[in-house]
Amino acid sequence: METIRVNRSNLAEWQKKARPNVMALGCFDGLHHGHCAVIHTAYQKAREKQVPLAVMSFFPHPKTVISNGKIHVHYLMPLAEREAKLRSMGVETFYIVEFDKEFAGLVPEQFVAQYLNGLGVVHAVAGFDFSYGVRGAGNMDRLKHDSSGRIDVTKVAKVDLRGEKISSTCIRERLLNGRVAELPDLLGHFYETKCEWNGAEFILYPYYTLPGPGNYRVTLENRSGSIPTEVTVMNDGTTLKCTDDIPLFLKGKLAIVWEKQIDESRKLRIS
Repeated sequence: METIRVNRSNLAEWQKKARPNVMALGCFDGLHHGHCAVIHTAYQKAREKQVPLAVMSFFPHPKTVISNGKIHVHYLMPLAEREAKLRSMGVETFYIVEFDKEFAGLVPEQFVAQYLNGLGVVHAVAGFDFSYGVRGAGNMDRLKHDSSGRIDVTKVAKVDLRGEKISSTCIRERLLNGRVAELPDLLGHFYETKCEWNGAEFILYPYYTLPGPGNYRVTLENRSGSIPTEVTVMNDGTTLKCTDDIPLFLKGKLAIVWEKQIDESRKLRIS
C-alpha cells in the first residue's frame, strides 16, 4: 500500500499520477465496525470495476481546525496503525489530506473536482452522513451531480448497536468514562494503547487516548509474551501505575489491552 500525504502544494503532482480507482471517504479514526463496513463495500466495488481501492482520510481532525483549536479531539489511533490495518484490508492507496482553513473553505464542487475527479475516482463510497465542502454543505446524495456525472456513488447505511450509531464519538465517550468492556462490540476487539515501559514508568505514544481515571484489568504484551495485571489511570488522565511488578521481558515497546474497569467498591467487599 502506498501512503500519500496530499496538500495544496503537491495536489497537482498527485493528480497527474492518479489512475482510476474506487475510493472510500471518511476520517476512519479507530476503524470501528462502521468504518469497516464502508471499506469492505468499497473493496467489493473495486473488484467489480477491476480498479484499485483507495481510501481518503483527513488530518488533523476537521473539528479541531474548524473550531480554531477550541475542540480537542481524543484520537483513538495514530496514522501508522491506521495504515497497517488498511493495508490488511486490501487498500492500495491511502490519501491523507491536510485539513486546514483553506481546505475547509472549499465549496463542495471544488472539493469533488480537485480531490475526487482530480485523483481518478470513478466510484465513491462513504457513510450515510459523510459531508464535504464548506460548512459540510456537500453530501452523498449530491456527489454524483457535483462530479458532473463522472463518479458513481454508494452510500453505506448506518451501522448500529442496539439502535445507537457506531461512531468514533461514541467510542471516545465510553473510553473516557471507563467503559472499556463495551468497546469490543464497537471495534471488534479490545481497545489497545501502545507505549514505552522504561522500567519505572509508562510513556504513552502520541494519538492514543487513555481511559478515564480508575482501575482496570489489562493485558500487557509485546513480541516476547504477555501478562494479565491491573493498572490505574491517575486523576491527571495521563499517568499510569501498575499494581504488580512488570517482568523485564516487557521492557521497551508494549501494548496495553484494556479489558475491564474494576469496581472499587466490589473489590473492597471481596477483600
